[in-house]
Amino acid sequence: MGAESIVVRQNNAFETQFLAPPPEGEPEHLHPVADIYQLTPYGMLLAGLGACTAIVLHTYAQYHGLALREVELRLTYDRVFAEDCKDCERVEAYTEQIEEEIVLTGDLTPEERKRLFAVSRQCPIHRMLVHGVEVRSRLVEEAPADGQGG
Repeated sequence: MGAESIVVRQNNAFETQFLAPPPEGEPEHLHPVADIYQLTPYGMLLAGLGACTAIVLHTYAQYHGLALREVELRLTYDRVFAEDCKDCERVEAYTEQIEEEIVLTGDLTPEERKRLFAVSRQCPIHRMLVHGVEVRSRLVEEAPADGQGG
């Protein structure tokens, strides 16, 4: 699997745009994601992280009177293989990594930009990814087709 990338742009009215690279063989420019099903599960994870982070930043900025006009998040997911394990057969031989670049547009002081960057790490999805979350799965019996139990 190669790297997955997505760009999330959100203005201060919370209007959000998702952009993704084109499918292989098409010209290299970002295009709007018209349908969520165009994204892989990794792309969906990146879109969720980007949208959540943008919402947290705009909400904080509005509450504190900061002149944040737009947030752009450039997110990439990749598996980073260890240098000494280029031909490993074990799946555990790589580290999964998300790179996140945050672009803040608006009349912001350097101190406000630093505060917003610190706030970006408070996004609940960011916190789950960094700190982990327990997932409890169980198989549930399918309901009878006729809608009547037992």
